Amino acid sequence: MHDEFSYFLAADTFAHARLTNPTHPMWQHFESFHINQQPTYASMYPVGQGLAMAAGQVLGGKPWYGVWLSAAGMCAAIAWMLQAWLPPGWALFGGLLAVARLGTFSYWVESYWGGAVAAIGGALILGAWPRLTRRPTPLRAILLGAGVAIVANTRPFEGLSLVVPVAVFLLLWVFQRSSRLFALAPAIVFLCLTAAAMLYYNSRVTGDPTKLPVSVNRSQYAVARYFLWDHPDPIPQYRHQSIRDFYVKWELPGFMLSRGWGGYETNTYEKIFKTWMFFIGPVLTIGFLPLWRVIKDRRIRPLIITGAVSGAIISLSIYNSPHYLGPQVALIYAVLLQGLRHLRMWRIRGRRIGVAMVRAVPVICVVMIAFRAAAGPLEWSVRSQVATWCAKLSEDHHREDLIARLKSAGGKHLVIVRYTPDHTPNWEWVYNEADIDASTVVWAREMDAPRNAELIRYFHDRSVWLLEPDRDELNLRRYPE
Repeated sequence: MHDEFSYFLAADTFAHARLTNPTHPMWQHFESFHINQQPTYASMYPVGQGLAMAAGQVLGGKPWYGVWLSAAGMCAAIAWMLQAWLPPGWALFGGLLAVARLGTFSYWVESYWGGAVAAIGGALILGAWPRLTRRPTPLRAILLGAGVAIVANTRPFEGLSLVVPVAVFLLLWVFQRSSRLFALAPAIVFLCLTAAAMLYYNSRVTGDPTKLPVSVNRSQYAVARYFLWDHPDPIPQYRHQSIRDFYVKWELPGFMLSRGWGGYETNTYEKIFKTWMFFIGPVLTIGFLPLWRVIKDRRIRPLIITGAVSGAIISLSIYNSPHYLGPQVALIYAVLLQGLRHLRMWRIRGRRIGVAMVRAVPVICVVMIAFRAAAGPLEWSVRSQVATWCAKLSEDHHREDLIARLKSAGGKHLVIVRYTPDHTPNWEWVYNEADIDASTVVWAREMDAPRNAELIRYFHDRSVWLLEPDRDELNLRRYPE
């Protein structure tokens, strides 16, 4: 999907020790979704996911290893966070649930969309917060600052919705005894350094320290905006029909249906449903049966308040996907586990029915993992339009197969892509590596004849191919003279 290729570009850029790339002379042929071509060639997204994938590319040769490492770090961070709020055995149980639900077959570990890196940041914040208030140490303050820095560079808005209530709790803690402010000093210093680094990165990518890459991208291409009260921007002049279709015919209608307080209720229900389907599902829903008891429970009352405030803030935005809620994952599982603790005490006619119900949860999860693992060999379809723990969200794409074929043929190649007027803009082919001229295979959009001729002259030392993916995505033929 579009986001993934943008993260690929970020990872490839960082892996080559660069913050951004110069704009290519033929950049109009290379325009694509969620990627800036002007003033520099870079991903529009914050750096967190790209850095994780770059680490995988540097350490293991593939960005995929960065996804694995971040998923493992997420599960460990969730268990560590839960240890600050729940008994150790239940914290371990929560870490294992994260492995089962998020670290096996979810799209968080089967795609490059992210989620795990932001979840690490959220878990660090929620785990360091109670530890710091109980026994302040510089390390705990730095972990708190690191968590804030991570969510700021992965999911800034959703991270802010989590940081705001936590900051209020910490301020109240400081007001009780002003000397406690010194306990937060390491976190403040860490965040100041992070802010300086972010400003420097913005200046390199956009030319303005205060202007985010995503702001530049949206101002150049997008019409829809983010929040319920926003109005659409004017439609810009597009150079490619498929890009116009994405922003005007696909993204804009959804925004117009959801904006305003009239669409607030429907939008909120949709967000709740998506969150339930991905993080909880039918199996874990039993943990929310004693929800009223959990709400009244003093042990995690600060988490309940934090979650309520964070959810209210997030409800003001229009767009939502499960990976947007990465900073809130540890909180969701803390509330779930506290519900299971209360459920475990249930008795019916003296029988400990609650114990049996809680013990059934990990058994069912293991059985579900076995079924999902068997889906591939048995050729069961696991594709879905709704993000669940086990579903693939997209069809298989043959782009990598074509790249492998061209590389095996030797030499360098230029693939010019021609779409039909009814092309689906979500199925995009034109994405390139950070160093376009050094790439074995370069992908370009077909434009008018003079510009196409200029493109071919620029890449005169390459074999030039025409691909019409809407007609046959496996058939490459020589580009007509």
